[in-house]
Amino acid sequence: MKRKEIEELIKMPITELITLSNNIRKKEIGNKFELCSILNAKSGLCSEDCKFCAQSSHYNTNILIYPLKNKEEIINAAKKAKQIGAERFGIVTSGYNLTIKEIETISFAIKSITNDLKLKVCASLGVLNKNELLILKEAGLSRYHHNIETSKKFYPKIVTTHDFDTRIQTIKEAKNIGLEICSGGIIGLGENWDDRIDMAFILKDLDVDSIPLNILIPINGTPLEKINNISCYDIIRTIAIFRIILKNKTIKIAAGRESILKDFQSMAFIAGANGMLIGDYLTTKGRSIDEDHRLVNEILKEW
Repeated sequence: MKRKEIEELIKMPITELITLSNNIRKKEIGNKFELCSILNAKSGLCSEDCKFCAQSSHYNTNILIYPLKNKEEIINAAKKAKQIGAERFGIVTSGYNLTIKEIETISFAIKSITNDLKLKVCASLGVLNKNELLILKEAGLSRYHHNIETSKKFYPKIVTTHDFDTRIQTIKEAKNIGLEICSGGIIGLGENWDDRIDMAFILKDLDVDSIPLNILIPINGTPLEKINNISCYDIIRTIAIFRIILKNKTIKIAAGRESILKDFQSMAFIAGANGMLIGDYLTTKGRSIDEDHRLVNEILKEW
C-alpha cells in the first residue's frame, strides 16, 4: 500500500482495520509464532541519554548496576530460556558499544549455546563494526538486534548523544555480513502517527527480519517519567498498520504488553503481531511463564 492509503487507515474503524491486518497475517505468515527470552547481561552506566531508558547514566533510576556477566552465567540463562519454551535467546548489554574482551566473552558463550543447547542466539550489543560483528557471527550468532526506536524526524527529541544514521549504519553492517536483523522501536514516546508510519516504512526499506514493538513504560527518574500512557486502541491500531506495511515479517510485542495493554493483550495478536518476549525484560519483571503459555495457546486457538 502507498503512503496515502496507509494514512487513511488511521481513520478506519478499528474492527475493520483488525480484520484487514489479520487477513494479511494469515496470508503472509500463517500460524507462525515466535517466543524469545532475553538476558540483561550488562546493566546500567550507559553513556547515552535515551530519554526512555533506565540504564542511562544521565538519570537516577535506582536500577541494579553490574559489569558483563561471565560465560557460565550467560549459558545458564540460556538454559533457563530453553526450559521456558523460548526459541531464541537474546544477549543484551547496556552502553554504546563493547570492548574486544567483552565481545570475546560473549562469543565463547554463543558458541556453547548454539552447539550444546541448539538454541538460536540473538545479541543487542550497541554500535559494532564489521570485524566485531564477524567475530560474533563466526561464533554462531544468527541475528543482531538494534532498534531504530522511532522515526528519523522524532529521534533527536529522544536521543542526543548519537544520531539516527549511526543506528542505520550498524544495521546495514550486520545485514551485509549475513546476519538476520531484529529492529523495531518504542511507541508512546510522544511521537505522532506520521512518526509511527515513518518508522514502519524505514524498517520495510531496511528489510529487517523481526520487529519488536515496545510500549513505553514511564520509568521514574527518566525525562519521560510523567508522560501519559498511549491508549490501548492506538497500540492495537499501530500493530495492525505495521502488519499491513511489513506483511510477512515477524512482529513481536515486548515491554509494556502486560502493564499497558493488560486485558487487550490477545487483541494485539489478532491485529497482526505473531511473537512476544517471555520471561523478564531488561529492568522490569515480566508475567509468569504459565500465564504467557496459556495466552499463546489461546491465541493459536483463535487464529
